[in-house]
Amino acid sequence: MSERPFKVLGIQQIAVSGLDKNLLRTLWVETLGLKLSGNYRSVSENVDEDIALIGAGPFRVEVDLMQPLDPDKKPRVQTPPLNHVGLWIDDLPAAVVWLKAQGVRFAPGGIRKGASGFDICFIHPKGDETAPIGGQGVLIELVQAPPEVREGFERLAKVVEVN
Repeated sequence: MSERPFKVLGIQQIAVSGLDKNLLRTLWVETLGLKLSGNYRSVSENVDEDIALIGAGPFRVEVDLMQPLDPDKKPRVQTPPLNHVGLWIDDLPAAVVWLKAQGVRFAPGGIRKGASGFDICFIHPKGDETAPIGGQGVLIELVQAPPEVREGFERLAKVVEVN
């Protein structure tokens, strides 16, 4: 296996789903106190989601509260309830090239703009004959970290090294 040309910096988001995002908001926003920062709707992705936030600055994590626009259509964003995990990546294009060479299967769509405006792509939940490495049932979103996130994680790594 060749040297990995990228770093996974941290968690960018988790996406939870159900048939009624109002119920998700009751827990995550009203009860736990997360702040809503936006909404994203996509007919092609069959999703209506509210974006809530934990933390601040480069260590802020999104909690996407998702419901399907049509529960009978695919993709069925409500299944499973923990829809996906997003990871900050320091060099997304290099990561995709290297991961494909290692046999990782990606979901259709390639690198594109995500709901929060960052470049993203998804590792497929299942491998196949041509790309046997998948998320073992978990959809994994790779998210290009912007400069302030990369710098924040670099500063944190230096502090940890000193201690």
